[in-house]
Amino acid sequence: MFNILKELLGFGPKVDISALLKQGAIIVDVRSPGEYAGGHSKGSVNIPLDSLRNNLKKLPDKEKPIITCCASGARSASATSFLKSQGYTNVHNGGSWYNVKQ
Repeated sequence: MFNILKELLGFGPKVDISALLKQGAIIVDVRSPGEYAGGHSKGSVNIPLDSLRNNLKKLPDKEKPIITCCASGARSASATSFLKSQGYTNVHNGGSWYNVKQ
């Protein structure tokens, strides 16, 4: 139970971001447009967490690696869980966007 909670909060196993990017991963930044405008990872896609459900068409390949990120890792953990519940099989919580900044 504790490990599940840690993973949901973004404290689970470390993600090898470089390896995922080499595999063609999409970085999905789930912060607000204002936060995203203040700085983001190069090449990332901004889909705010509260609009993720309505923007799944932007992520058509459910097997392609996806790295979620936000400010601290909490929203990206929620996004990761949501995407997995929608059938996305290769989703990883990158935590803070600073972690995935290229």
